[in-house]
Formats: sequence, structure tokens, C-alpha cells
Amino acid sequence: MNIYIRSMIAGFVATVVLSLLMLMKGMMGLMPELDVISMLGKMAHDMMGMGGAGLAWLIHFMIGTVLWGILFALLYEKLPGGGAVTKGMSFGALAWLLMMILPMPMAGAGLFGMNLGMMAPVMTLVLHLIFGAVLGFVFRALSPSAVHA
Repeated sequence: MNIYIRSMIAGFVATVVLSLLMLMKGMMGLMPELDVISMLGKMAHDMMGMGGAGLAWLIHFMIGTVLWGILFALLYEKLPGGGAVTKGMSFGALAWLLMMILPMPMAGAGLFGMNLGMMAPVMTLVLHLIFGAVLGFVFRALSPSAVHA
């Protein structure tokens, strides 16, 4: 299987897991002000004049599947970590850092989401580390050597 297809499948699975955790967080009433889908919807509306939850979810899955998936494959050999899961977690931390300094301020949440409180950067870091672990795990599980081992 092509490495980029493999990485996008891994990105999709990791995004599904991340999305389920986000939904569970919302259902438990944890940090309702940290609603990434609402933030993406507002940003899409501000930038393109259209928005809504459907478009926000589509953007969320495109970022996780295509952008982060392909970028993970491109950076894989350079990422710190001895295995795919730790490399994935390193990548998740990098994705978190980029999110904290680019889209968070654009969404009005401030640098590192600090306008949402101290827990925003902590919670998003944990979610990104889980995303990265799943990304690395699935990427490795789909590798040709894992299939034939």
C-alpha cells in the first residue's frame, strides 16, 4: 500500500478517535467553551461566508486525514521516538503546537487558547497526544512489514 494512502487511513482513524473523545467531552459538560467544531464553523463563516456544523466537521476530518496524515508520512523518519506510536505522539505534540499558535488565536481563543482558561492547552495537548498515538499505531499496523510479520 502506498505510504500516503496508509498515512491518510491512519489520519482518518485517529481523527475518528479524536472526534469521539471531543463528543464525549461535550456530553460530560467538560469545558463547553472549548468547542473546536464551533470554532471551525465560525472561522469558515468569517473566511468564506459560509459555515455550519457540517462544514466544520468536514474541515476537521480533512485536516486530520489529509493534512496531518500526509505530513506524518513526510516527517516520519525525522520525528523523535523509537517506534511508530512514540513518533506519532511527537507528531501530535507538533500538531498541537501549530494549532495553539495559528488557528486558536484566529478563532478568538488567544495564543495557546488561554482566553478559554488554563485547562484549554492542557486538554488539547492530551487529545493531540492520543491522536498521535492512534495515528502511529494504525500507520505501523498498515505497514507491509506488519502485515507479513
